Amino acid sequence: MLAIPAIDLRDRHCVQLVGGDYDAEAVRLDDPVAVSRRWTAAGFTRLHVVDLDAATGRGDNRDLVRDLLRDATVPVQVGGGVRDDAALDALLDDGSTFVVIGTRGIDDPEWLAERAALTPGRLILAADVRNRQVVANGWMSRATRGIEDLIDMLADAPLAAVLITAVHKEGKMAGPDLPLIERAVDRAPWPVIASGGIGSMQDLRNLESRGAAAAVLGMALYTGALDARLVAEEFAE
Repeated sequence: MLAIPAIDLRDRHCVQLVGGDYDAEAVRLDDPVAVSRRWTAAGFTRLHVVDLDAATGRGDNRDLVRDLLRDATVPVQVGGGVRDDAALDALLDDGSTFVVIGTRGIDDPEWLAERAALTPGRLILAADVRNRQVVANGWMSRATRGIEDLIDMLADAPLAAVLITAVHKEGKMAGPDLPLIERAVDRAPWPVIASGGIGSMQDLRNLESRGAAAAVLGMALYTGALDARLVAEEFAE
């Protein structure tokens, strides 16, 4: 299983939120590029960048994302507010190895399937789940489809992976939603990336034993609850 550090962007800062709540910002760092270099130096071989402002319609950090992509020495997956062809193409052109698509892919799976066919193995479906309900628009609204239905609708699309985030667990380091990940692994024809609630090495091992191909790490790395070098060494693929 591959461990992937998250770099969440808000107001040109790297932040960490608790429970997907914008009023519960627990970490704020001034230099996201320095953060990216820190995780790469620790041994991580992929980064996960999210433009939270674009995801929630509060603006965007496109120039900063472009700077991160230009500076990165490892593959980067980027998401947040990717809701049309122009935004998707711009990220690919700027050097994003994978593009993470949430709201538009949930609302319009036919569009996501068409775009995946044009760039096989480059797009990641992001499904944010809060208490078993898929949420969209930066966690502000519920989708009309459940996670199983969404996976079934896109089963034939050549996606790179599906990213399942337990929003109700995010930032709390109280353990991931293992049943949710198990359901996704059983259903999805693509690799499953898990996110939300990871706070220990055992949490990572539990996800690996459930079949997760990768895990996105946030709060536990930023607070030092997890030793970055030990994580990168054990979860390198």
